[in-house]
Amino acid sequence: MSSFPAIFLSHGSPMLALQDSPARRFLQGLGKSLGRPQAIVVVSAHWETGGGPALSLAPRPETIHDFGGFPRALFEIQYPAPGAPEAARRAAALLAAADIPAGFSADRGLDHGAWVPLGLMYPDADIPVTQLSVVHGASPADHEQLGRALAPLRSEGVLVVGSGSLTHNLVEFRGQAIDAPAPDWVSGFETWMKDRLEDSDRAALLDYRRAAPFAARNHPTEEHLLPLFVAMGAGGPDASATRLHAGVEHGVLAMDAYAFE
Repeated sequence: MSSFPAIFLSHGSPMLALQDSPARRFLQGLGKSLGRPQAIVVVSAHWETGGGPALSLAPRPETIHDFGGFPRALFEIQYPAPGAPEAARRAAALLAAADIPAGFSADRGLDHGAWVPLGLMYPDADIPVTQLSVVHGASPADHEQLGRALAPLRSEGVLVVGSGSLTHNLVEFRGQAIDAPAPDWVSGFETWMKDRLEDSDRAALLDYRRAAPFAARNHPTEEHLLPLFVAMGAGGPDASATRLHAGVEHGVLAMDAYAFE
C-alpha cells in the first residue's frame, strides 16, 4: 500500500476554484503527482471546535458555500465526494491512543478549505473524504501532537491534508490585483517560515508567534496556520519539509504548499 506524505496547502480565496493563477495550476497537477489515496482526511481552517478536535461521519458530505460576495458560478459548484466515516473512526482511535479525545459530527459537510483544493486535485470527486477540525484556543504544539497521532494513516493509504494559508490577514486586502506584489511584512514572514521548515527547526516554528517577523500581522488569528502544524506532525518526528509551491495572491495571501515525510 502506498505511503503518502502529509500535505499543507494554502487555499487562498474561494475564487481559486474559478480564477486562473499559478496556485490553481499547481493544485491541478498535485493530485496526479501524489497518486490516488484510499481516503482523505482534511484539516480545514474553516472548521473550529472548542475543547477538542472533531471528525465528520457524514456519508455524503454537502458542499458548504461558507462565504459571501462572490459570483453566482462559485455558489453553483458542487463537490459530491463520498464521506469517509471509516477513516474518521480510525483517526479518532489514533487520537484516543494519544490521549486526545475527539468528538464526531454526524453531518458536517466540506467547507471551502476542503472542496476548493480537492476539486482541483481530484476533480472526479470519487475519493472518500472526511474533515477534522482545528481546536479553538489550542496551541501550535497541541496541533502538532494531534498530527503526530495521525501519522500512521499515511501508510494506510490515507492522505492527510492541512488546508489553511501561510499568511492570512484579510483586513489588509483592499482590492489588490491577483498578481500584486507582496509587501515586506508578507515576504519576510514567508521566507522565515520556509527557512525554519527546511531546517526542521520545530522549536522556532512552534514559537512562531514570538520568533517570526510580522507573525501577528500575517495571522491576527491563528486558525489558518494551525493546519500546517497538523501536517508537520503527521509527517512524523523525523520528517523533512519540501516546499511544493510558492507564490502570493492579491499581495497578502501567501499560497505556499509543503509536503512532510
